[in-house]
Amino acid sequence: MPAVPRTRPALRCCAGAGAVALALLGAGLPATTAAAGGQQPDLTRFYRQHARWTACRDDALPKDMQCARVTVPLDYARPAAGTLDLALSRYRATGKSQGSVLLNFGGPGGSGVSQLGQDGKQFMGLTNGYDVVGFDPRGVGRSSPVSCGDGIGGTSDGDGASADEPPDIARPDALMKELKQLTVRCTRNSGPVLSHIGTVNASRDLDVIRQALGDKKLNYLGFSYGTRLGAVYAAQFPHNVGRMALDGVDTLTESLAEQGVAGARGQQTALDDFLDWCVAGLGCPFGQDRRKAGEAVVKLVRSLDQDPVPSDFGGPFTGQDLVGALGQGLYGKELWPVLERALASLIEDGDTRGVQNVASGGSALPHGHRPAGGLVDSADIPVDNLSAALMAINCADDPDRPSASRLTRDVARLDKEYQRASPVFGRFRLTQVLLCYGRPRGTDFIREKVKDVPSARMLLVGTRGDPATPYSWTVETARRLGPSAVVLDNRGDGHTGYTSSTCVHGKVDDFLLYGTLPPDGSSCPQDRVSSGS
Repeated sequence: MPAVPRTRPALRCCAGAGAVALALLGAGLPATTAAAGGQQPDLTRFYRQHARWTACRDDALPKDMQCARVTVPLDYARPAAGTLDLALSRYRATGKSQGSVLLNFGGPGGSGVSQLGQDGKQFMGLTNGYDVVGFDPRGVGRSSPVSCGDGIGGTSDGDGASADEPPDIARPDALMKELKQLTVRCTRNSGPVLSHIGTVNASRDLDVIRQALGDKKLNYLGFSYGTRLGAVYAAQFPHNVGRMALDGVDTLTESLAEQGVAGARGQQTALDDFLDWCVAGLGCPFGQDRRKAGEAVVKLVRSLDQDPVPSDFGGPFTGQDLVGALGQGLYGKELWPVLERALASLIEDGDTRGVQNVASGGSALPHGHRPAGGLVDSADIPVDNLSAALMAINCADDPDRPSASRLTRDVARLDKEYQRASPVFGRFRLTQVLLCYGRPRGTDFIREKVKDVPSARMLLVGTRGDPATPYSWTVETARRLGPSAVVLDNRGDGHTGYTSSTCVHGKVDDFLLYGTLPPDGSSCPQDRVSSGS
């Protein structure tokens, strides 16, 4: 999910085949992969673009924001086989401009165009020296969005598995069949971009964007998944790295299964912290007994899975829908009061609107017409694009593909392992891991090639109480990247530090604006936060 917590309603537009493993060195025009016969594909026309900025023709975006598009090859190995347009947005520099700084808010699957519009005030300090630019990666938001169907998770027709339903581990053979059906639906609804999605290709797109913006070096601020994208870029184009800050650092080595367990454990810790806070006040819908509150959450999730309730967004509201809302609401302490009120409305009145707004950041959008390769309007972004893109990109980035027999044999054991990590989030996270079954094997580039990067020094921010990207991943990734990595230890809570820590915010801005790096291993104290509900 996007790493910067949403604090006001927003449009829900921000959940494949393996990407080609590419080892690249960037200087001027990029190195390219060898095509058949050993010849290098000619990318000159893509690198000679210049972004043309105009007023955004989308009522969902602020009036003072500008928009542009950049064209990239669908397949970098065969650039004549088709193209994609990528959506960009920006706030112009107010001070003396050093060029552009690109932002990726995470996900994978988060729309940078929409989120910059929603949360632009958080980044206005950077306009003292930069045009601040958001973009929708391929398959995301306005940029040829992928989809698995009309409903969330592609289940409006009720057939097969989805990212929003718990796996039926009692029927593993039937589950494998349903997962394959889901892959067919996603392929049918997504179009050709699905076969060329993933971080390796998105990183190559990032370099085309850099050139189109007129920047010799890429200045970049990435959150959560955006740190994976930044690290891959540094490995592919080390000599094109300018000032790069990575906040909420993702793992480069752990399998999706390992990431799922770590994520479930981190989210459970965040839920425990939320319940500690909730029961201290009189407004907690679970009462004031902490042990009973924890049991009530588990009971509520299981009850909704067994007997979903109607929702205003179409289709039933399940326990796994609630788990998704909890995960989004736990990303930052500033969201806790909103989550508490939403849960109270659900429990006391059966009203799902509050928790669904927490989950989606706003209203669901219809599934509309999507021209192949071209940009789409916000009204045409599929309602399930976030979950579909998250699934597609993670699967494209992961080379592990256990066979049906292996999964059938292991699914009960995996279920117990995930349930031990979290009785609330375990089943949800296991579902995300299983959804790669039936898709082509992903790239091994990230695990094998993103290490010992000879780039300019990069700032890596790890937060001790991060529920989504544990601090250990920051240390691990810094070790892999080598001497170019400088670690800032944020001793706070919540997912990422830039929008929740005054200290982190200042140090990241100092680096991006002035090139001032903190000492490796230095720390930021936790900001004071009011307690009670």
